[in-house]
Amino acid sequence: MGNNALHREIYLQSLARPGLIVLHDAVLHHFLLGTLAERSYIEEFVYNYGGWTVSLACRLWAGRSRSATDPRYFAYPLLKRSVETALGVVVHNPGAAERVRAHVPQARIFEIPHFHFGAGTPMPQWDAARLRDSLGVPRGEFLFGVFGHLRESKRVATVLRAFARVREIVPCGLLFAGEFVSSDLERAVSPLLRAPGIVRVGHTSGADFVRYAAAAGACINLRHPSAGESSGISIRLMALGKPVLLTACAENARFPADVCVRIDPGPPEEDMLAAAMIWLARFPHDARAIGERAAAHIADRHDPASAARAYAEALAACYHRNHL
Repeated sequence: MGNNALHREIYLQSLARPGLIVLHDAVLHHFLLGTLAERSYIEEFVYNYGGWTVSLACRLWAGRSRSATDPRYFAYPLLKRSVETALGVVVHNPGAAERVRAHVPQARIFEIPHFHFGAGTPMPQWDAARLRDSLGVPRGEFLFGVFGHLRESKRVATVLRAFARVREIVPCGLLFAGEFVSSDLERAVSPLLRAPGIVRVGHTSGADFVRYAAAAGACINLRHPSAGESSGISIRLMALGKPVLLTACAENARFPADVCVRIDPGPPEEDMLAAAMIWLARFPHDARAIGERAAAHIADRHDPASAARAYAEALAACYHRNHL
C-alpha cells in the first residue's frame, strides 16, 4: 500500500478481505485526499484523531493544494482504518513502525527490510568514462547524481543551492536523472537549473539507471518531510556501490553509520549537505570506500531470500487470526 491514488484497489481489497498489509509508505494522507470526497475525508480524519479535529480537517481539506510541502499532511498519516483492519502490518523501517504503533498500539507489526534483487552487471570504468564525456563532464571532475521523481520532499532547491556553493570551492558536476512531478517546483528552481555544471537527462530506468549511476561518484537522495518510506532508489544506488547522502531520520536508522552519509533536516540541512559534498569531491577514495561498504550491507541485509523467509514467518504468525 502506497501514498497515492494508484493504490485505490489495493486499499479497498485490504478493507474487504483483511490480511497482511505491506505499508511501503507509512502515510496515507495524500492517498485519501485524492480518493475521498470532502465529507468522507473529514469523517476519516475524525475517525483517526477524534472529534476535536473537525476544524483542523476542514482547514487541511481547504489547503490540500499545498499538501506536497506542508508538514501537517505528513504529521497526520491517517493509518488507523488500514492498520485496525489488517491481520498484521509489514513495514520496512523503524520510523514506519512508530507511526503504525501511534495509531493502533496493539497492532501486530513486522519490520522486514525493503528487498533488492541484485545490482546486475557492473558497468566497466571505460564505459562510465565515455558516458561522462558524452554528458560534457570534464575528466577528473567529481559528479553528484540525483535520481527519481523530482518533488519538493526530495529537497531539490536545497541540493541546487548547496551545489552552487560547493562548485565555487571544488570542481564538480550535478546530474539530474529524473522528471519533475511538481510544475510549481520546476518553475521555482529553473534559474538554478541553468547554472554551469548541471546536467539533466530526464527519467531513467533499467539499464539506463545503472549506466548513469555508474557515471556518478556519489548520489544525493534526501527526503523531508518523509512519508515513512524506505527509498528503493537509495537501496539500488547503494547496491551499485554508490555512497548516498541521506536524510538523518528514523526511516534510515537501520543503515550503519559507515555505509551512507547522513544529513540533518531543518536549519542545518544546506550547510551539512554542502560540507559533505565538498568532502566527497575532495577525497573520492573516501566516497569509493563508503560505496563499497554500502554494497556489502545491501547484499547482506536486503537480499530477497531473507525477505521471503521473513514474509513467510509473518504470514504464519497471522494465519490463526484468519477465519477463512
